[in-house]
Amino acid sequence: MNLLPSNYLRIFKSEVQKRLIPIPDTTVVSPEDINQLPLPLQKYLNYVGAVGKPNVKNFRLVFSGSMKREKNSNWMNISSQQYNFFDEPARLFYIRSKVFGIPFDGLHIYAGTTATMQINVASLFQIVDAKGEKMNQGETVTLLNDMCLMAPATLISRNIQWESIDELTIRAKFTNKHITVSALLSFNEKGELTNFTSDDRFYSLDGKTYLSYPWSTPVRDYKEIDGRKVPAYGEVAWLLPEGAFCYARFDLKEIEYNCVEYK
Repeated sequence: MNLLPSNYLRIFKSEVQKRLIPIPDTTVVSPEDINQLPLPLQKYLNYVGAVGKPNVKNFRLVFSGSMKREKNSNWMNISSQQYNFFDEPARLFYIRSKVFGIPFDGLHIYAGTTATMQINVASLFQIVDAKGEKMNQGETVTLLNDMCLMAPATLISRNIQWESIDELTIRAKFTNKHITVSALLSFNEKGELTNFTSDDRFYSLDGKTYLSYPWSTPVRDYKEIDGRKVPAYGEVAWLLPEGAFCYARFDLKEIEYNCVEYK
């Protein structure tokens, strides 16, 4: 889609490749690993097929979809690639699109506890360069969201504390080094996770001014890929005082677990 070579894509590939290492650990998630978890989470982990499968060390995602910056903006089509790593937490997200026919791309990197977001137009002009403590906290929420939706086997982590709210709702409190965030997970009777809501992420149009609103990611249309069920469609929304603002819609195209080479 881009007319010129993208430095962001080269950085993305480099950051991914240096984290792709052989995975000797073939330990599987066992019933004993989940028997102390809240019942809705146990049901979810069984439903998606996490139990009896190898622990997830990393995954690769490919999405297509659409995004918009503000409520009254037009939707723009996007494509994205993503790799997540869990032993040493990292989330690497590369996105491409066009605005008025002009290509742009963006790179999110969350490594350790440090997050950055950069966006270029026509591979020449940087229009967003976001970083800082609020970005670090917000992307810790995004990492937890990915764990819950796309890699539920990782939810047996000792870095997550669980609280039962009711028969279909639980709260997760996730700590990555010095950052702790929380979220509400909502399930249906079938055992599917249907929504994830957190107050610990921040709404920002420019990467400099941050506002605190609930952040929500309703999902649906679970499908089985290589023996694991994942939601094939998801939305991302800010719950603003005047109503929900859905700013992204994603369709899952590819997912692969425990990758050992870049694709």
